Amino acid sequence: MSDRLVPVHVEDLAEALRPAILRISRRLRQEAQKAGLSAQDALLLAYIRKNPGVGVSALADLERTSRPTMSAHIKRLEAAGLLVRSGHAEDGRRSGLAVTAAGAKTLEVIRRQRNDWLAARLARLSPADRAKLEAAAEPLLALVADT
Repeated sequence: MSDRLVPVHVEDLAEALRPAILRISRRLRQEAQKAGLSAQDALLLAYIRKNPGVGVSALADLERTSRPTMSAHIKRLEAAGLLVRSGHAEDGRRSGLAVTAAGAKTLEVIRRQRNDWLAARLARLSPADRAKLEAAAEPLLALVADT
């Protein structure tokens, strides 16, 4: 890594970070696939776990996808026994979603596999490089905080 902490232009920083972020993201998606889920399905399952009762329409809006496409994801997760639908408290025409015990276990397996993969790579770095990445974690999360 360069000793220069801040590139002169944000475009230079974007060009420097993009390939690494994309490659890391791809590898972490592959870890979800090892557990039998697509990265998208793992993301949806995690969101539903954090937001029980969320509906298909809200998920479609969140992921900027069509409702039929989102419905297909949800039906697949439901058929796999990873989530269940429940009646909406205020509107009988709508249903909310909740993660089952099997879904929670699958998410834990994915989290552990992803963390293990990443920890193994971090262990190869020098303590100084790990400290730089630790310092970068919060600003990187801020980049996606509003999405």
